[in-house]
Amino acid sequence: MKKLEVLAPAGSMEAFQAAIMGGADAIYLAGKMFGARAFANNFTNEELVYAINYAHLYGVKVYVTCNILIYEREIKSFLEYIEFLHKNHVDAIIMQDLGMIDLVHKTFPNLEIHASTQMHIHNLEGAKIIEQLGVKRVVVARETPLDIIKKIKEETDLEVEVFVHGALCASYSGMCLFARSIGPRSGNRGTCSGCCRLPYNIENQKGKIINQDKYPLSMKDLNTLNYLDKLIDIGIDSFKIEGRMKSPSYVYLTTKLYKETSNYYLKHNKIKVNFKDLEKLENVFNREYTKGFMLNANSKEVTNPKSPNHQGVRIGKVIKSSNKKITIKLEKEISIHDGLRIINNNFEYGLILNEFRKDEKLVHEGFPNDLITLKVNKEIPLNSIVLRTSSFKIEEEIKNIVANKVRRVPITMSIDILKNQKITLKVNDLEDEVKVTSNYPDEAINKATTKDEIKSKLLKVQNTIYEVKDIQINLDDNLFVPISLINNLKREALELLDNKRLQRMEKEFKKSDYKIDILNYKEDKGYTLFTNNQTDINDKYKVIYTENLNLVKNNIIRKLPKVIDTYQDIDKTKTYLVGELGGLSLDNVITDYSLNVTNSYTIALLHSLGVKRVTLSLELTKKEIEDLITSYKERYKKNPNLELIVNTNMELMVLKLNFKDIYPEPKYLIDRFKNKYPLVFKNNLMYIYDYKKYKLDNINQYHELGINYLRDEFFNDIS
Repeated sequence: MKKLEVLAPAGSMEAFQAAIMGGADAIYLAGKMFGARAFANNFTNEELVYAINYAHLYGVKVYVTCNILIYEREIKSFLEYIEFLHKNHVDAIIMQDLGMIDLVHKTFPNLEIHASTQMHIHNLEGAKIIEQLGVKRVVVARETPLDIIKKIKEETDLEVEVFVHGALCASYSGMCLFARSIGPRSGNRGTCSGCCRLPYNIENQKGKIINQDKYPLSMKDLNTLNYLDKLIDIGIDSFKIEGRMKSPSYVYLTTKLYKETSNYYLKHNKIKVNFKDLEKLENVFNREYTKGFMLNANSKEVTNPKSPNHQGVRIGKVIKSSNKKITIKLEKEISIHDGLRIINNNFEYGLILNEFRKDEKLVHEGFPNDLITLKVNKEIPLNSIVLRTSSFKIEEEIKNIVANKVRRVPITMSIDILKNQKITLKVNDLEDEVKVTSNYPDEAINKATTKDEIKSKLLKVQNTIYEVKDIQINLDDNLFVPISLINNLKREALELLDNKRLQRMEKEFKKSDYKIDILNYKEDKGYTLFTNNQTDINDKYKVIYTENLNLVKNNIIRKLPKVIDTYQDIDKTKTYLVGELGGLSLDNVITDYSLNVTNSYTIALLHSLGVKRVTLSLELTKKEIEDLITSYKERYKKNPNLELIVNTNMELMVLKLNFKDIYPEPKYLIDRFKNKYPLVFKNNLMYIYDYKKYKLDNINQYHELGINYLRDEFFNDIS
């Protein structure tokens, strides 16, 4: 049977334990630093060590997320953190920062690295680049279609991981600057403010608001349970569940559903979903479901523009309402302490069901077709729909499952208690066997020890991870063995087996020297321009970039899209401005700001790969730019060739979600402060631009810092 990994999220120790009990093959989590979910509880260093060891006892792998961009000032502490993880036997780290991937791989060659979905890898060429850098696994962009994923799997030696369930970003991950543009929080730094879950209006070409629902960017939750066969059949290695901000109940149920559904398909060659568990999950959290762009959903199918919140499950309808007292006709059972939301068009009211009545009597449960009454704090419209948003019963059920350690490692035992021989206990977990011995047994004076007594004591392993599946007892007649001795033998054997299981998953710690070969570039002080309009071009600019193929000639360089399925038909003899990893497969490239360069190691890596000039991230401050240039020159004793955008309409998002497929002639996205974000449609994608100009002051100071080229960008298709 193919080995398929179900990879569960854990943002807390409780969620981590729920993932184990749900049947996870691997768990991804974060420490207190460098993870892309900074607002999850996350794990202290001590908790990380405990979690890794605990998971390894079950044969479960642990991947730690270090998937944010790293600034120069953080590199020393970042590398120390990685060394700590490696020494404590983490199975892999998940990374976004290109330079840090190179540094970590060269420094710790035995440490497995996974390329985060934040790296925006969505084509074969990008996958081959990260394979070249020593990465073991790629987490492809959520929008990547199956045919491209299949090609990556067939034409590289990379393991391929895909998101199968949970929250979706509106923008391609790693390509979003929305949160950063409106405040200090950044998706590339793990502090996304969830801009896509906020209310917006859409204005058309004539200045008319054309959306009725207020959350046009809010995505449904991904749910691929019914399509796992398609993913398994193309060779996906790991099914990743989103949810490090979610509850232990959510983690347990999603893990269990995907583990059981994939196992059933592998065994029976057909999909069978446990709909009772799926309904439980819908009670715990759902934003309605979509199969996602990976499985060719259209733009209407991926969004829930009515609400960005947990939808719950419909359980009834308000049939009577007066004087802040309502009667609900139930369609499903409910119980005391359930959370309810009552909705009617734009009306919404939530409560915890602490008290309700049936036939004037206080009750703790209600069932389909029951009429129940309860008091509320405001008048509720008649015929309102009642949704359950939390289930006390489900929460308690899962708490008990986790507390009682329903997941067990099967073992067999055999014990020999024979005359004139030392007592010997062997324990086997199907991979390893341990053996312990004790004193010779005594002749029985009063009462001989029986097989049933021995078996009873050996079976008691509830406080361990094990479950005894078979016991063989070889016992000579008329012998006495103290029960305490049996217990001691059992404890000693299981401790030895624990150690065997931990050692089985350890990787040798190895530390090497970081080395890289790069050129020295001349210092220069020039200006570049991006435009699609001939009239913007003048003698000030040494280099012109454009997307307009009619302008591409002589010193005018074509800017390639940030989303591109393949580079197969691109003329490799020409120079290009590239904004995603696959572009590094070309021979003559300048990298754009969307490669997210925030430290000197990334600059060095790109130059070592043949990049002629590197454009820095738009998220850097002047001080951060100064730090990385200084570090670069001190470390490599050479000059980098850098470019910096100083004037632009910042591109905040690039989306496969396309409003043109939903609304007539959309032109602006308008936020609750009346700011208008221009919408641009090209290459079958939608781009959202900032309503305000990004413009640096006193730009020549950046030349003095060591930036060779300063870029103006004029977007003629936005207004």
